[in-house]
Amino acid sequence: MSDNTAPIEEGAKKSGILWLTLDRPRLAWHAWHEGAIYLVTGDGEQPLPGLDALDRVHVTLRSKDNGARLVEFEAAVAVVDQAAAADAVAVLAKERLNAPDSEHLTERWARDATVLRLTPER
Repeated sequence: MSDNTAPIEEGAKKSGILWLTLDRPRLAWHAWHEGAIYLVTGDGEQPLPGLDALDRVHVTLRSKDNGARLVEFEAAVAVVDQAAAADAVAVLAKERLNAPDSEHLTERWARDATVLRLTPER
């Protein structure tokens, strides 16, 4: 891992939320898995309009303790093939709080939502 990626990984692991610069700053929950941030948007999930159409997005990670900015970076955006990335989807599902259908969450995502991977640009 390069030196500039270490603070990103640390920040992403310490806080389950981040800010994305979209149509306006958007707060999103996420999971860190194998060098990337994973998040979900769609029916019954967090609204992240237009994220799936972007090639890159600006990300800000803040401290869980005091809200201070930890790190900002550009990330490549990719739509995840949920069947091919079942391990990443499982990690993301564990981070989903208060899901009304937790037993069938990943099936609903496959049907009604988009999972995205944000890979920090080096």
